[in-house]
Order: sequence, then structure tokens, then C-alpha cells
Amino acid sequence: MKLLWSIMVILILLLQVRLWVGEGSFAQVWTLEQSIAEQREENSKLSTRNERLYAEVRNLRNEQGAVEERARMNLGLIREDETFFLVIEN
Repeated sequence: MKLLWSIMVILILLLQVRLWVGEGSFAQVWTLEQSIAEQREENSKLSTRNERLYAEVRNLRNEQGAVEERARMNLGLIREDETFFLVIEN
């Protein structure tokens, strides 16, 4: 009878070791859950950035004024009938 109890205790200990250490253990599951949470947060940030960029692209495609405004601000575009003045502050 002692032998049977000893075998049972050993089997239970082996199952406990697998539960706490190794593949599929609590520690590994916890680490994976943290990684998933971090990835979801990063995905959320990237999704927000993508939506903002998509709205900007839509605006540039639909409105000619938006393209002209960008060219004026970033490239210094002026039309033929306009005069460019550069104001220098001292």
C-alpha cells in the first residue's frame, strides 16, 4: 500500500512540475498574455495613425485646394500672377 501511495505522490509532483515549469505553464501563459497586450496596444496606435493618413490621402485626392496648400507651404509655390515677398525679422 505504501508503494501505491508513493507512486501516486510522485505522479502528482510530476504533474505539478509541468504545471509550473515548461511548455504551457502558468509562467509561459502569463508572458504570452503580456506580449499580446503590448501588441494590441501597438496595433491600436498604428491603426489610429493609419486612419489619420487615410483621411489625409482622401483629402488630397478630393480637393485641389489641399494639394495647392501643401505646395505653397512646403515647396514655396506661387502662381504666375502673384508676387512673392520674403519678410526677414531682425
